[in-house]
Amino acid sequence: MMPGPCHDCRCTAPEGAQAHAILDALARDDLDTALTLGLLETAACPACASACRQRLQDARTARLRALAARERHRARTARLQRIAARRAAARAAPPAPSSSAPALPPAAAAALARALEKARARRS
Repeated sequence: MMPGPCHDCRCTAPEGAQAHAILDALARDDLDTALTLGLLETAACPACASACRQRLQDARTARLRALAARERHRARTARLQRIAARRAAARAAPPAPSSSAPALPPAAAAALARALEKARARRS
């Protein structure tokens, strides 16, 4: 990386070249370049003014918060999709009973048959 002066305080310390490049990208609102250059990992230039170091730290903190918010949003979306799928499955029609299984338990079927016989006997 070609050493360049700090965008804000014009510091030319070579050990801060990467931090200077990141600050320059941030000044141009080029967040993609700042991230590529190491916004989330790079330490601030020790020779820069405290305002420059704070600007770099503030940008890093803001980006970390944004990434965390994006992750929370994705997790919430996935959770809501799982809940919706469970609700849709619960609302779905229950499977049709198999034709081999009787509709009523044997005792209930016998009681119903006796009641039907009594009703027929009364009508006759």
